[in-house]
Amino acid sequence: MLTDTRVALPAQRRLAVLADHRVFAALLALAAVLRMVTMLGYRPVTLYWYDSFTYLDTAVHLAPSATFHPIGYPLLLRALLPFHSVELVAAVQHALGLCTGLLLYAVLRRRSAPGWVAALAAVPLLFDASFLRLEHGVLSDTQFIFLVVAGVAVLMWSPALSVRAAAGAGLLFAAAALTRTIALPLLLLVVLALAVRRVGWRRLAALVLAGTLPLAGYAAWYAQHHGRFAISGADGVALWARTMTFADCARIQPPPDLARLCPNGTKVDAASEYVWAPGASLNLLPGGRFAHNDLARSFAIDAILAQPLDYLGHVVRDTAIAFSWTPIPHPDRTTPAFGFRSGHWELPDQPLIDKVKREYDPDIRGLSSVSPYADFLIAYQYAAYLRGPFLGVILLLGAVAAVRRPRVALLPWAVAMGLLIGPVAVLDFDHRYVLPVIPVACLAAGLAHPRCGIRSQM
Repeated sequence: MLTDTRVALPAQRRLAVLADHRVFAALLALAAVLRMVTMLGYRPVTLYWYDSFTYLDTAVHLAPSATFHPIGYPLLLRALLPFHSVELVAAVQHALGLCTGLLLYAVLRRRSAPGWVAALAAVPLLFDASFLRLEHGVLSDTQFIFLVVAGVAVLMWSPALSVRAAAGAGLLFAAAALTRTIALPLLLLVVLALAVRRVGWRRLAALVLAGTLPLAGYAAWYAQHHGRFAISGADGVALWARTMTFADCARIQPPPDLARLCPNGTKVDAASEYVWAPGASLNLLPGGRFAHNDLARSFAIDAILAQPLDYLGHVVRDTAIAFSWTPIPHPDRTTPAFGFRSGHWELPDQPLIDKVKREYDPDIRGLSSVSPYADFLIAYQYAAYLRGPFLGVILLLGAVAAVRRPRVALLPWAVAMGLLIGPVAVLDFDHRYVLPVIPVACLAAGLAHPRCGIRSQM
C-alpha cells in the first residue's frame, strides 16, 4: 500500500497541475483554431506594397538595408527560404503569436497571479482580430512582439535575476532592435528600469554587453556596405518627417544647407506621409531621400530644440489617437481596424514582384477571401477588437502595479509606455505600432492583482 501511494502521488500532482491550467489550455486551443480559420479564409497571405517585397528580396540577398528595414526579419524569412512558401511564413508567425500568449500566461503564473488573471491577460493578444491580420502578413511585427515579450519574460522569470538571464535578455532585445529599430531606445529603457531595481552592476553589464555587441557587429557590417557605422539609414528621414507637422523655419533659423529641408507648402494628413510625398522638400533634393539621412537628422534636431513645446504637443496629440473608441484612420489611406473583407486583391504595382516570385516563392499571388472562413472572420472582427479606452484602463492598471510593486511591474509597464510613445516621437502614430504595446501592458496590468508578488508558484 505504501508503494502504491508513493507512485500515485506524483501522478495526482501532475493532474492537479493540468487542471489548474485548463482554462488557459482551452483558450489557447481556441486561439489556434482562429489562426487556422485565418489561413483558410485568406489565401495565400497579405503582402504589402513596400515592406513585404523588400523583406523577401533582402532574405534572398542578405545585406544591410540603407532604408527602414534592418536584417532581423529577413533572417527569419531566409531560414524559411528552402520551403519557398509565404504561406509557411504566415503559419510560423501564427505559431509565434500563440507562443507569445503562452509566455504572458507563464510569467504571470510564475509571479503568483491566479489562473484567471493570467489567462485574461493573454486574451487580447490571442483573440483580437488585429493580431490575426498582423500575423497573416509578411511583416516584421509578429517577430518583434515575440522577441520583446520573451526579453521581458526572461528578466521577470526569477525574483533573483542571474547574470545568465540578464545576458539572454540582452540578446533578445538586440534581436528585437535588429527587427525593428524602435527597440534601440527600448534597450536603454530596460537598463534604466533594472538600475532602479538595483539588480547589481554585473547583471547590468551582462545585459548591456549582450545587447550592444550584436548591434555593433551589425553596424560594422552596415559600414562595409554603406560607409557609415549605423543600424539604419532612415532614422534622420523619419525624424525629419515628424518635424514637418510643426517646423517653423523663421524660428529655427537653419543654416543654408539645412534650410533646403524647411516645409515648402506641401501638406499631407500625417507626419509619416512626408517620407513619401513627392513634393516634400526632402524628396526634391537630388539623390533620393535616404541619401540625405544625416542632413535630415540635423534639421530635425534643430527643429525640436527650437520648438520643444510644439514637438511635445504633436507627439501627445498623435499618441492620444490610440485611446479613441472608434478607430481613427491615420493617415487617411489606412484601415485602422476591421480589415477582414470579402473579395480578391491583385498584387500591388511593385518592381520587386517578379524577382521575388522567381527567387522566393513562385506561387506568390494576389490575396483572395475564401468562404465560409472569411465570412466568419468578417463578423468576428467587430466584436474582437480592443477599443482605445480599454487600452487606457490596461495601462492605468499597469501604472498602479508599477507604483505598488516596482520591483516586479515597473519593467513591463515602462516597456509598454516606451512602445506606445517611441514610434510617435521618432516618426508618427500608426495603429499597427500600437499592437506591440498590448501584450506587455497586459502583463503589467496582471501584476496589479493583490496576490502577485515575487514568490514563484510554478
